[in-house]
Amino acid sequence: MTTLPPDELNAIGVLTRREVEARLLIPLIEALSAKFGQAEVLEVVRQTIIEIARQQGRELAESCPTNDLSAFASALEAWKKGDAMQIQVVEQTDRIFSFDVHRCRYAEMYQALGVPELGLLLSCNRDYSLIEGFNPEIRLTRTHTIMEGAESCDFRYQWEP
Repeated sequence: MTTLPPDELNAIGVLTRREVEARLLIPLIEALSAKFGQAEVLEVVRQTIIEIARQQGRELAESCPTNDLSAFASALEAWKKGDAMQIQVVEQTDRIFSFDVHRCRYAEMYQALGVPELGLLLSCNRDYSLIEGFNPEIRLTRTHTIMEGAESCDFRYQWEP
């Protein structure tokens, strides 16, 4: 995979960035699916998004003074920009960072675009790989998401050195 220059796109906010990406990817995914089959195309997109997120996690780690949970929690502000997520921190220590998302404008955006099923693929799919790239000793557990129809998302990060 080609390495791109450092990512400066978070200045516009991740929500806006995801909408721009979705508006380009939706017709592309539909056209490729019609030609090559939806399952195959979605798998290629899924794997590509995972690799992009892993690389973005590494870049995020390089931009932070440390790659611990405290630095990651501070970096979360980019994903919240523009009231994109309303979260409630459940627990935050050196080894645990747990929060619940009670409003997700990412899910609302994919719903408004008429492709709620792509929200998991294009947004939620990134979360595990992002933290893996940021610090492979931090594990994410999540049992439900708003994107899948739950009332909240439960993010549970744990540092396991």
